[in-house]
Amino acid sequence: MEQDQIVRLRKLTQQHAYTSLQMHESAARKAGFAGTDHKYLGLFLQKGTMTAGEPAALTGLTTGAVTGLTDSFGKKNLVKRSPDKYDRRKVLIVPNPKKIKALLEPLYRKFQAETDKLIAGFSDEELAAIETYLSKSISLMTTTQNDSKDV
Repeated sequence: MEQDQIVRLRKLTQQHAYTSLQMHESAARKAGFAGTDHKYLGLFLQKGTMTAGEPAALTGLTTGAVTGLTDSFGKKNLVKRSPDKYDRRKVLIVPNPKKIKALLEPLYRKFQAETDKLIAGFSDEELAAIETYLSKSISLMTTTQNDSKDV
């Protein structure tokens, strides 16, 4: 691969990241949140009930930031706090999947449908290349994030 191809792809990747941030910022405002806070609701949908420490460990947020998100989500009845019946010192964050989906699905329904159509237009070989690129890119970002903790 030539250097100019690498530069073009790097710039395209950056533009993808910026556009993704803009789209999610817009969805957050429509959902009544700041920034990309609503993206953490997806984490609760995937993982289910968690302690405050678990989303902090998964996302890199501080437990204080998770508390703030939990407060914000709790005001909209999207999550609730519940004592851990096995360890009284722990508080669990329990998502309300029905309410979360009712809030988020309308914001992303068209985008998901169009994305499905876009993906369906690629050959198996192209999809394998895209999957490889995304997987390796995620790994690289994770490594970079972890390395920056040591600086």
